[in-house]
Amino acid sequence: MSLWAVLWAAIVGFGISAAAAPVFIPYLRRLKFGQSIREEGPESHQKKSGTPTMGGLIILSALTIATVAVSAIFGVLSVTTFLLLMVTITFGILGFLDDFIKVAKKRNLGLTSKQKLLGQIVIAIIFYIVFSANDFSSIIAIPFTSIELNLGILYVAFVIFWLVGFSNAVNLTDGLDGLVSGTAVIAFGAFALIAWQQEQLALAIFCMAAVGALLGFLLFNAHPAKVFMGDTGSLALGGAIGTVSLLAKQEILLLLIGIVFVLETLSVMIQVTSFKTTGKRVFKMSPLHHHFELTGWSEWKVVTVFWTVGLAAGVMGVLIGVYG
Repeated sequence: MSLWAVLWAAIVGFGISAAAAPVFIPYLRRLKFGQSIREEGPESHQKKSGTPTMGGLIILSALTIATVAVSAIFGVLSVTTFLLLMVTITFGILGFLDDFIKVAKKRNLGLTSKQKLLGQIVIAIIFYIVFSANDFSSIIAIPFTSIELNLGILYVAFVIFWLVGFSNAVNLTDGLDGLVSGTAVIAFGAFALIAWQQEQLALAIFCMAAVGALLGFLLFNAHPAKVFMGDTGSLALGGAIGTVSLLAKQEILLLLIGIVFVLETLSVMIQVTSFKTTGKRVFKMSPLHHHFELTGWSEWKVVTVFWTVGLAAGVMGVLIGVYG
């Protein structure tokens, strides 16, 4: 495989993202597309109100252009490329609609949960139809064992659960400056190495294009953030990383590589369940990053600790995926 292909994917993704942000951010300000901060969130976050959102458009543009351009140049445009971009872009459109309703109505509620869920399910089903029509495997391998589960037609239910689940998990994680950008860089980087070892060049190019696009965006999204990715970015990235794991046939491994997203989601589930059944809260606030903020950690400390946890999990995931 061509090492230059994956390197160019990262370089092009980074270049487009880093160059587009300084132009796009003032444009968002002129349109008054500022983030509305939820009233029940930490009080320290209220000062972020009005920060431009929908920055996910920068990431998606850079990711898409880099993926298509590099894949075309190196002759690896394929069904894999189509599936990756189809899920990423359509989840991004869903997130854009959610963001647009929020900024247009100047409130923190966009699409209803039912509307969002329906859109996510429809996208997942379309993915499965194309996926199965092109004879991709419906087998799930269990790490550290020789067990392989062929789900057959039931794989469609797994795909729906997986894409909807990780799309929402990344969306829940997107609550602090640079948190999702950094953890997503780590996750996509880990899967790029796994895809490289599998000799899936199209998949590796997409992952590295995502790494580059996210790093370029992180220049403006790190604390103090000049722009937020919004649901446009977080829903798309969650759908993308879920799709990557499906195409790499390392579905279960995503639970480790994406451990930060998993823990954030579990914290919400635990909090809601506990409050509904006992009337008591396990965490000071959920998702988990808010809990640590309210214990006295600075926002930057929470982000760097979560990045570190994500990096350690990512390294372990690569070792398991490559050598396990």
